[in-house]
Amino acid sequence: MQPLMPDDLDRIADLTLAHYNSNAREFWIGTRDHDVRQNTDAFLRHLVGVPPLALLDLGCGPGRDLKTFVDAGHAPVGLDGAERFVTMARAHAGCEVWQQNLLALDLPPARFDGVFANASLFHVPSAELPRVLRQLHATLKPGGVLFTSNPRGNGQEGWQAGRYGAFHDLESWRGFLTTAGFDELEHYYRPPGLPLAQQPWLASVWRRREPG
Repeated sequence: MQPLMPDDLDRIADLTLAHYNSNAREFWIGTRDHDVRQNTDAFLRHLVGVPPLALLDLGCGPGRDLKTFVDAGHAPVGLDGAERFVTMARAHAGCEVWQQNLLALDLPPARFDGVFANASLFHVPSAELPRVLRQLHATLKPGGVLFTSNPRGNGQEGWQAGRYGAFHDLESWRGFLTTAGFDELEHYYRPPGLPLAQQPWLASVWRRREPG
């Protein structure tokens, strides 16, 4: 993986977020009714403890899943780099939402019981993914859970429809996560009930590994 310069990272973040800001309303209309209960259920059932747990919705968009976590009795915080999404998520879910982009995270240590990264981490270039995953590991409490769902691929990476994306298969994704200090709990492909060739999404659940 070729290292990226700060100017490259700024360009990736700026252009990708500009795409989402420009299409925020259309994105909300197109995704607000998506049935992602398979993902939220997989995340919630692996959490340790009773509500309210401290959760981070990483790349929360307009706040659809934040509201789900609020309704389940938890104390979620949203995070998104797109200014319009941050405003929409605060209004929709009624909870705290931080404006940060994925390539310049500033997260408190050992704050969260779980991090929910639904359709967000694929925007992180492969060269930067180890750093971002270490940051997520550090912001989780001991035994904390990380959920990820990304469009899968075979290592393709670059610009697509105005957004930067990196598309991993299961083995490469496992390599990144295990190296960053996570143990796999489960994985599956989406949407459910279809042949693998018609399941473009790879979802996985991980637990923060502790030293020793």
